[in-house]
Amino acid sequence: MVIGACTIELYLHGTVSLKEKRRQLKPLLAQLRRRFEVAAAEVDYQDTWQSAKIAIVTVANDSAHVYRVLEHAVHWIENEYLAVQLVDWAIELR
Repeated sequence: MVIGACTIELYLHGTVSLKEKRRQLKPLLAQLRRRFEVAAAEVDYQDTWQSAKIAIVTVANDSAHVYRVLEHAVHWIENEYLAVQLVDWAIELR
């Protein structure tokens, strides 16, 4: 069994309140869950308006598959989800 976790730091353009931040993050997390069949949640910077750190986690029996799924999700955010700017990301496999 291989567990993969990806942490992603995001910058949310034009966000002026925590309510607006959550309004942008909620659909992103839901789409990640649906499109990539992963667990996704905000894990840091909950009290900062324009910054967010999310985590995406998946489990499989092949490390290459786990890495591909997580990397594909990151590139989807970067290229398709234009409401946020991807600042940094890291994948860890166990």
